[in-house]
Amino acid sequence: MTADIAVLGGGPVGLVAAIALAATGARMLLVAPQAEADHRTTALLASSVTALETLGVWQACVPHAAPLRKLRIVDDTQRLLRAPEALFDAAEIDLEAFGYNIENRHLVAALEAHVRTLGLPRIAAPALVVTGHADGVTIKHAEGEARVQLAIGADGARSLCRAAAGIAMHRRAYPQTALTLNFGHGRPHHDTATEFHTESGPFTLVPLPGQRSSLVCVLEPKRAADFAALDDDSLSAEIERRAHSLIGKITVEPGRGLFPLAVETANVFARRRIALVGEAAHVVPPIGAQGLNLGLRDAATIAEIVADARRDFLDPGASDVLARYEMQRRMDVTSRSIAVDLLNRSLLTDFVPAHAIRGLSLYLVDQIGPLRRAVMREGVRPAASQPRLMRGEMV
Repeated sequence: MTADIAVLGGGPVGLVAAIALAATGARMLLVAPQAEADHRTTALLASSVTALETLGVWQACVPHAAPLRKLRIVDDTQRLLRAPEALFDAAEIDLEAFGYNIENRHLVAALEAHVRTLGLPRIAAPALVVTGHADGVTIKHAEGEARVQLAIGADGARSLCRAAAGIAMHRRAYPQTALTLNFGHGRPHHDTATEFHTESGPFTLVPLPGQRSSLVCVLEPKRAADFAALDDDSLSAEIERRAHSLIGKITVEPGRGLFPLAVETANVFARRRIALVGEAAHVVPPIGAQGLNLGLRDAATIAEIVADARRDFLDPGASDVLARYEMQRRMDVTSRSIAVDLLNRSLLTDFVPAHAIRGLSLYLVDQIGPLRRAVMREGVRPAASQPRLMRGEMV
């Protein structure tokens, strides 16, 4: 089998990349088994929602997504210097919502349905061997072999594509584990996400449709494991206590995840006719809704670059084309990773001046209107990285 481009990986980033690249007119191949059921959620920022709307996917997501109209940040540490509580409202920057929270299973189902509608050729088996050559990429899989001009590695943190391209990762592990789950609650959330900053990391409640929310609770690894081992009633009571009964009685739902935290970034994002997107290229802790949104910007950017190359009759896998992808994504990924890293480490440190700087920064952002609005706009629609899809334009 031959094609122009193959996307390896069937998660949200891989499926968005395949759909967006198909819009360029390139002959596409998706190499990915069906994704496993995933009850984790993703807070899709407004620019990511715009991209999904442009691709014709968002309408199927709407019934399963909850708007994030407000964000409350509460310093719940017991330290001497504490930041004031801050509340950010999307209406202040003329948005209906900062974004929408959706369970990954519903997002993937909508993307999978759109892939079928487009009739994209698919190998429903994982790649076994990927080899980059001067003039193409060979992909061996359980059903045979495929040859393409460009391979998109959307195959996660243990990426076969990244290994095939000989790309190393820079990794920094944290002494933290994230416990994730969904739960029902007795009071309405009023479309408000609440992030409690604690000495072990953020404790974040994010709205889901109805009187449901998702939780990301960052703890020391042993404590996270102890929490995850609690029975439903005990865990529900502990979450309600840590949430200060803000949204009433908590009832946890089935499905708990434990994820050790680390920040990882590939030394380069493309090499040997292989371009990396999503967690194959970078991993950030689940803080500030950066992870999947960064990956979706990767997918939108590579699709835009391929579209431009095809219009100029260029080889989409050529080194100078992929160098453009590297240049456009490096600053966005690096700046977001640094911001998440600094916030996380400021919570873990006992260095008092760091607490003072964090508290003062949050106070200034909360009190100075133009600064607050600038920060909100940059968080939702980063000025340095707005590929066409994020602006509502097809590639």
